[in-house]
Amino acid sequence: MSNSSTFSLMLVFALALLAASALADGSAYATATPSTICNVGVSELAQCLPAITGKAPSLPTKECCGVMKKANLRCLCNYKEQFKSFGIDPAKAMALPKKCGRNLPRQC
Repeated sequence: MSNSSTFSLMLVFALALLAASALADGSAYATATPSTICNVGVSELAQCLPAITGKAPSLPTKECCGVMKKANLRCLCNYKEQFKSFGIDPAKAMALPKKCGRNLPRQC
């Protein structure tokens, strides 16, 4: 398995753990189940990894933007600080919705 495939697989696994931890702590994070985060499937979120990882992330794909269009952005804001622990720059992650034509909530 290539390094990028291994990294992507680790990030998908990390996202699944993130969703599971949100359920386990009884938090009010909306719409999280072990296979979804903020109305979006973990496997769907993986489509956006190239747009938020690395020194010079690529532009989001049409598929990634489709994922962002159905995501609960207020809910994603609740995960912002947890992205760091999975090697994802929160600024890159939070810039993604705007690149897809969506605006983040004001308090995000």
